[in-house]
Amino acid sequence: MKMPRIVAPLLLTWLTACSVLPKAETPSIYRLPASPLSHAQGDAVRWSLRINTPQAGRMIDSPRIVVLPEGDVVSVYQGARWSDSGTVLFRNRLVDAFRDDGRINALSNDDAALQADISLTGNLSAFQSEYRNGQPTVVIRYDAQLVRTNGMRIVAARSFEVTEPATGKAVPEVVAAFGRADDALARQVVDWALQQSVSKN
Repeated sequence: MKMPRIVAPLLLTWLTACSVLPKAETPSIYRLPASPLSHAQGDAVRWSLRINTPQAGRMIDSPRIVVLPEGDVVSVYQGARWSDSGTVLFRNRLVDAFRDDGRINALSNDDAALQADISLTGNLSAFQSEYRNGQPTVVIRYDAQLVRTNGMRIVAARSFEVTEPATGKAVPEVVAAFGRADDALARQVVDWALQQSVSKN
């Protein structure tokens, strides 16, 4: 069966156009680098802790790697993504840090929804790279609260901020700076939480 004279040229044109369309870019997926914390020498505590995913703005609560190239301009690194949202990566790093420390045996996160004596919650107001003097610097800012789940009473609160310059402008170098910054902040949060008088009684 012969193809109609009008349809054949149109089909040829469509096939030619399809062959030159740009292919969708496959982004590079990055995990948040982490170095294990040293195991603490102190005694284990008798209370349990649940670590909640922090609240955050839409840009941070996503897999995009946020960068502030100048002033108040907010952008993201093209062709690069986190393996999960920034808030979940941050929470998981805190869980690992408390587990590495070893002084809290009864440890969980809000995915499991298990009952705990104390919950660690807060707001992740910065999880980004900022250009300072022409060089990217990672900024992580976390406003933490320890809340007694029986009665929902805040027993301690503190703001944490860590900055870490990247060794270069390439995305892998920025990602490595994120890992160093988050390691430092996680260590501070663990030490602070375990210094509080938050026994279950």
